Amino acid sequence: MATTMETTTGMINMLQFMKFIGQLKRVPRTGWVYREVQKPESVSDHMYRMAIMSMTITDPTVDKNRCIKLALVHDMAECIVGDIAPSDNISKAEKHRREEEAMKHISALLPEGLKQEMYGLWEEYENQSSAEARLVKEFDLLEMILQAHEYEELEGTPGRLQEFFDSTEGRFQHPDVLQLLSSLNKERDCHMSKKDEAKDSGNSQTTGGASSHSS
Repeated sequence: MATTMETTTGMINMLQFMKFIGQLKRVPRTGWVYREVQKPESVSDHMYRMAIMSMTITDPTVDKNRCIKLALVHDMAECIVGDIAPSDNISKAEKHRREEEAMKHISALLPEGLKQEMYGLWEEYENQSSAEARLVKEFDLLEMILQAHEYEELEGTPGRLQEFFDSTEGRFQHPDVLQLLSSLNKERDCHMSKKDEAKDSGNSQTTGGASSHSS
């Protein structure tokens, strides 16, 4: 039976753990910062929608609850190391080392069973060692391009964040994800077409104005 001192220490550690997790609400997603997106989403914003995506999965061959947990844990280390982007020129090995160290530090604040589960989920995602981890990776990429599309909508700049879409080319396999991707691409194509139509219309008016001016 736990002593009063052990219980007190456990609660102090749990509070520190919660404060670490709270940091994720204040860590902006680096890719958007580098592209000068106004009021970029936080890491926890990103993970929250991934968890909701996991709830909507219809595939009976994957463990939906495990997907939700993986989504909520996969970027947890970023509360300490920050969101390291490819353009930061930090090798994958070094990124993994930093995040592994951070996860060991964070999970050490938890009771033994929960510590093992939390660290195990992070490791499972990192190693892509299960069908659930691979599906959640697809959600990670899908959530990113959905957010890119939303930023383009908010800015009125269809196509500005095309590089994010290009980076995911050929990386989606799961039928549920492919259906969502198809809907997203159709909506985005529609917005891009309207942009092109507006541009063509503007060019026509300019040409017409120039013709009448010169006559």
